[in-house]
Amino acid sequence: MFNKIHEFEQALAEYTGAPYAIMTDCCTHAIEMCLRYNKVEQTAFTPFTYLSIPMLMHKLGIMYMHTEETWTGEYQFHGTNIWDSARRLERNMYRHGQMQCLSFGHNKPLQIGHGGAILLDNKEAYGILLQQRYDGRDLQTTPWQAQRTFKVGYHYRPTPEDAMIGLEKLQAVDALPKYHEYPDLRDITIIGD
Repeated sequence: MFNKIHEFEQALAEYTGAPYAIMTDCCTHAIEMCLRYNKVEQTAFTPFTYLSIPMLMHKLGIMYMHTEETWTGEYQFHGTNIWDSARRLERNMYRHGQMQCLSFGHNKPLQIGHGGAILLDNKEAYGILLQQRYDGRDLQTTPWQAQRTFKVGYHYRPTPEDAMIGLEKLQAVDALPKYHEYPDLRDITIIGD
């Protein structure tokens, strides 16, 4: 079951130049896992982003400010090594020491319909995030019920079917349009749960 997902992750890592790639169910969850892994308490980022990003900051209790920057393809969460690369997918795009989060949603460079990924080079983080993606499961333990101890994980797993679509579309990604702009979110208000 996991073979197609692993195959897509390897192809994505090779394409982007990242040592590791972890496919997730969406880009926002990829960003969330990176923020949690890095224990981010505050950051700053562009207001020209998707609405899920300030919602995520609210959910995690992360203090944030907006910068004045505009961007093309990706932007960084300042004070971290985390990037929202939802609008970028190019050969050898990976930056050493960083965590770049991709989106495979509608109007994205690799349009699967939903899904995302984390590009990274930290082997320890790779092992931890890979396990967290599957509810804290050790994928070497089967059946999963045989596992007795679980680190906190999240149900952010991709499907093998999405991985198969990703493998097919990755072959033609160089010919696709690259970027789409987001509105300015400085004028929105997010209220309680």
